[in-house]
Amino acid sequence: MQIDPATLILFGWILNSTLQVGTPLVLAGLGGMFSERSGIVNIALEGIMLMGAFAAVAVTYFTDNPWIGVLGAVISGLLLAAIHAIVCVKLKGNHIVSGTGILLFAAGFTTLMLFVIWGTRGTSPGVTALPEIYLPGIGFLSPLIFITFALIPICWFVLYRTPFGLRLRAAGEDPSTLDTAGISVERYRIYGVLLSGMFAAVGGAQMSIGFGSWFGKGMTSGAGFIALAAMIFGNWNPIGILIAGLFFGFTTGLNYALQIAPGFEWLIGVGNFIQMIPYVAVILALGIIRRSVPPKAIAIPYIKEKEI
Repeated sequence: MQIDPATLILFGWILNSTLQVGTPLVLAGLGGMFSERSGIVNIALEGIMLMGAFAAVAVTYFTDNPWIGVLGAVISGLLLAAIHAIVCVKLKGNHIVSGTGILLFAAGFTTLMLFVIWGTRGTSPGVTALPEIYLPGIGFLSPLIFITFALIPICWFVLYRTPFGLRLRAAGEDPSTLDTAGISVERYRIYGVLLSGMFAAVGGAQMSIGFGSWFGKGMTSGAGFIALAAMIFGNWNPIGILIAGLFFGFTTGLNYALQIAPGFEWLIGVGNFIQMIPYVAVILALGIIRRSVPPKAIAIPYIKEKEI
């Protein structure tokens, strides 16, 4: 059976877009997993991704080196995550309020710096993107995609087969037992939040200098919240997060692919409807979840008996 060349092209575009768009969701989902496995809710992922996307472009703009831009994104993510960790772990503050504050700060700060650095309130000038890798039938892909796939088994091994992972999970499941063993609950919760900042910021960098080469105001467009949905849908497990992230990436990437693949220009007229697909998919996915069980001590501040 002969396959229409236009169909092959469309399939390649959809697969390419799924990987490009799904990667930030997977990275941020992995970050959220480490944070919530330790017991700290991190709805600031959206803001951290946005800051990471901005930092990657800004640093690349001044250094002309996108890899240094990724490093800049990681540093920005660590700084925001450190604030969240101090508020939630050290000060026992409300996780949702802290995360919302960081999100609002990131949105305002990146908009301000767009104007300060480039004199624009919309998008930055183009910068050097990460060098792409070509795969036959799929096209050019960001190297962060391959790094993300390599991170999945590493994260699984760290979480389930190392003392670090055991202690991190204990901090979110049974912190009193961890404390009785003489291990600091606060320390491992801070580790989890900092890891979430690193992963989410790199996810933002993928959006700005991996999939694109510029930064735009509010360019994450809810990706951080979709990543949280992927994390829950994936049951706080790296493999599940990969599957869920790529699924949500597929629904978003489908919109891009249908608009740029030759032979399917007639679908551009239904673009607004197609743009609804990822959000509808999130609602439907979360609505049918039955087996996803969050860590038992999530969002519960741990206070030692001597502190009470």
